[in-house]
Amino acid sequence: MHSFQMTLPIAQQIAARTFPPFSLERLLTTTFGPKPGQRLCILIDLENPADIKDFAFLKNPALTIQKHAVESFHKPLNSEILAKMGLKGGEIFAYKLTGGSNLDLPDEAYDPSGKQVSLSKDVYPNYDIILCISTFSATAPLTAFAKQHGFRGATLHGVNEVILSSGLAVDYNDVSVEAEKLRQGVTKADWIEIEFGCEGKDHVLRLLLNGQEAQKSHGLCLGDEPDVANLPAGEVYFVPEGAEGAFPHKYEDGTLGLMTVRGGRIVTAELIKGNAATVATHNAKLASDPVTGELGELGLGTQLLPVSGRDIQDEKVRGTIHVATGRSDHLGGHLVPSMFAEKSHATHDDILFAPHKTPEILVKQVRMKRGDQNEVLIENYEPSAYLDSLVA
Repeated sequence: MHSFQMTLPIAQQIAARTFPPFSLERLLTTTFGPKPGQRLCILIDLENPADIKDFAFLKNPALTIQKHAVESFHKPLNSEILAKMGLKGGEIFAYKLTGGSNLDLPDEAYDPSGKQVSLSKDVYPNYDIILCISTFSATAPLTAFAKQHGFRGATLHGVNEVILSSGLAVDYNDVSVEAEKLRQGVTKADWIEIEFGCEGKDHVLRLLLNGQEAQKSHGLCLGDEPDVANLPAGEVYFVPEGAEGAFPHKYEDGTLGLMTVRGGRIVTAELIKGNAATVATHNAKLASDPVTGELGELGLGTQLLPVSGRDIQDEKVRGTIHVATGRSDHLGGHLVPSMFAEKSHATHDDILFAPHKTPEILVKQVRMKRGDQNEVLIENYEPSAYLDSLVA
C-alpha cells in the first residue's frame, strides 16, 4: 500500500493554470530546434484545394482551421519569423480533404498562385520541416512520408482559439519532462483494465500490454531523424497486443452502443440507447472489414489543459483515457492501410472518454498490473493519488 497526499480535483487545477501568449517562434524553437537555412512549409486541407489561389478560401467563414493556418502561422512566418530565425521557405500548399482521420494524403496540391504541385515530388523532398494544419488528422500518413523523404513535421489538426492559447502555448520541454515521469510510472505494464459504468450497468475492458515499453507524445521533434509530432502533445500510450471484454461507445449522432471485444478487436456492437441503424451500420462494417475493429492504441492524458472541444487537445488532459481503432503503423503497430478491405476504412480513430465528451459513460476506474504492482490510475475521471505522485 502507498501513502499519498491528496491533491485538488483536476478541474480546479486546470482552472488555476495560466498560459503565456501563443508564440510561433517559441513553438518552432522548442519543438524542432531548427538550424539556419532549413526550409519550412505549411499544408492545409480544403474541399476544393484550388481555392487556395489568391487565398479565396478565406472568404468562407466556416473554414476556421485554415484561417488560423494563415493568420497564426503563414503570415507570422513570412513577415518576421523566417528572417529572425534564419530559416527559408514559408510556402503554403492545399490538398483535398481526405474525409477521415489518418487516411492517406492525396499527392495533388495547389499553391496560392494556382499552380498544381505534387506533394511527393515538389514538397516532401524539398522541405526540412512541414506543418500540417488540417481538418482531419494526418499524423499516420505524414509519419510514413517523413521516413521516406527525411523531413520532420508536426500535425496540428483542428486548431482553434482555445488550443492556440493553451495547448500550443505551453513549454514542451516541461511537457516532455512530465510525460516521461508518467511514462515511467506505467511502462512495462502487464495489462491495464478500464471499468465503465453506463445506463446502470458496468463493463470491463482489459488491454493486454505484455510488459511493453510505454511511449510518449511529448511535443519534441529534435535532431535530424525523420519524425512527426502530434500537437498539442501530452500523452503516454501503448499499442495493445490484445484486448478482451466490453466497453460502451458514444457514436457521433449520440447513440450509445456496447462494443464486445475479443482477440484484440471489436467483434460486435449492441445498441444501448439511441439509433439502431447507427449500430447496424457499424456491425456491417465490422463484418465486411474486421480489422476496422482492431484496438490499436491505449492513451492516457498527461497535461493540465482546458477543454477545447477538439479531441486532439482534450485527449491530452490528465484524467482522460482513450482507445483507438484501426491503423497503428505510425505508433509502432502492425496495422497498415493495405490490410483493410477498403482504402477509405484505413483510418485511426480515437475514442475519447472524458466528462465533457461522454457524460453518459463513467470511467469508474482504470487499473494497472505490472508484475507484483497493482495500481489504480484513474477513478471517476480523476487522476489517482499514485498518478499524481509521479509528477509531484
